[in-house]
Amino acid sequence: MKKVYLIIMGIFLLVLVSACSNSESSSGSAKVTLRYGIWDKNQKPAMQKIVDEFHKTHPNINVKIEVTPFNQYFTKLETAATGNTLPDVFWMNGPNFLEYASNDMLLPINDLVKKSEVNMRNYPKSLVDLYTYKGTACGVPKDYDTIALYYNKKLFDEAKVPYPDKTWDWAKLQEAAKKLTNKDKGVWGIAAMLNNQQNFYNTIYQNGGYVISDDKTKSGYDQPATIGGLKFWVDLIKDGSSPTNAQMTETSPDQMFESGKVAMIYDGSWMQTEFKHNEYTKDKVDVAPLPKGKKQATIIHGLANVISKNTQHKKEAQEFLAFLGSKKAALIQAKSGTVIPAYNGTQEAWVKSNPNVNLKVFIDSAKYAVPLPSSKDTTTWWDDETNILNKAWSLEMPVDKAAKKLAEKMNKDLAGEH
Repeated sequence: MKKVYLIIMGIFLLVLVSACSNSESSSGSAKVTLRYGIWDKNQKPAMQKIVDEFHKTHPNINVKIEVTPFNQYFTKLETAATGNTLPDVFWMNGPNFLEYASNDMLLPINDLVKKSEVNMRNYPKSLVDLYTYKGTACGVPKDYDTIALYYNKKLFDEAKVPYPDKTWDWAKLQEAAKKLTNKDKGVWGIAAMLNNQQNFYNTIYQNGGYVISDDKTKSGYDQPATIGGLKFWVDLIKDGSSPTNAQMTETSPDQMFESGKVAMIYDGSWMQTEFKHNEYTKDKVDVAPLPKGKKQATIIHGLANVISKNTQHKKEAQEFLAFLGSKKAALIQAKSGTVIPAYNGTQEAWVKSNPNVNLKVFIDSAKYAVPLPSSKDTTTWWDDETNILNKAWSLEMPVDKAAKKLAEKMNKDLAGEH
C-alpha cells in the first residue's frame, strides 16, 4: 500500500507541476528577453528609463537595448533581415519604411489599434500616414524633428554681429557668415556640409524647388529653383565663409561647431542635447529659425517603433510597443530633451528641458515644414546625391551640371521602382 501511495503521490505532483507550467506559459509569466534596436547613443539613457518603467509593470519581460551608429544601422538591419535575426522591436525611419513594409518584414499593428491599446489619434496624422502601408498601420510614431539655425553666441559677440532672428533671410546669413569668418583664428562663419535633411533639402524648398515629385516618379534636381537651393551652399564654400568639403570630410561640421571653429550650423532638433552636454558649447549656443529664401521652409521627419514580423515573442513585443507609444514614455523622452515626442500634448515638456536654448523654434517651424522626401528605394538615390553632389561641393563640377546629372540618374532609379 505504501508503494502504491508513493506512486499516486508522484503522479499527482507531476500533474501539478505540469499544470503550473502550462498556467505559467499561458499567463505570459515565463521570462522573455526582447531585443530593442536603436541608433542614437544620446537617446539611450531616456530609452533605458522607458524600459525600466515598462519592466515595473511587466516584470517577466526584459528588454535589451542594442545601439548601432546610424551610418551602420540600416546595413546591419538589412543583414539581420536576410538572416532572420532582426531585433524584436526597432527604430524605423521614413526613407527605409517602404522597403521593409513592402517586403513583409514588419508586423502589422492593427490589432493593437482595434483593442485601443494604441490610439493613432494621439500622434500627428502625417507621421501615422508615413508608417502606414496599403492601409495597414505598421509602426507607432515615436518622435519628430525639424531643422533650425544653431549659433555660437560667443563668436557672434566677438565679431560684433547681431544674433540671428526670424527676420533673417539668405542675404543676411551670407553677410553675417563673412563677418564671422576669421582665417587668422581658424574660424568660419558657417559649415556648408553636404547633408540633405540638415542642409540642402531645406534651401531647395525655401527656393521653391523640389527633390521628388508628389507621385514619386520624377526628380526635381534639373529644375532651376532646385539648383538655386544647392548653389546657396556651394557659394558659401567658394567665398571662404565655410570650410572646404575636404576639411569637413576630415573633421565633421558638428565637431567643428563643438570646438568653436564654426559660428553657425543648420542642424536638427535632436542635436540640442549633444550641444547642451558638450563642455565647450553648453553655455554658448542658441537657436533661431532658418533664414528665409523665397519662402519659409524646414524639413520635418519622425521615427516610429516597429515590430519584426518574425519575432518569436509577438505578444510581449506588442505590449512593449504599446508602452513605447504611451504618454508616459513620451514624457520621459521629452524631459530628457533628446527628441520632440510625437505624442500630442507632450512637446512643451521637451521645450522646458533646456530653458537656456529657444527650443520653441523647432516646434513653431512645424507649421511651415516640408516632409522629408522619400520613395520606395530612397537610399538608392540618396547614394546618388552624395556621390554626384560631392563633386559640386568639392568645386570640381559646376552646380547646375552636377544637379542635372543627378536628376538623370535619379529618374532611372525611380523608373526602376515602378
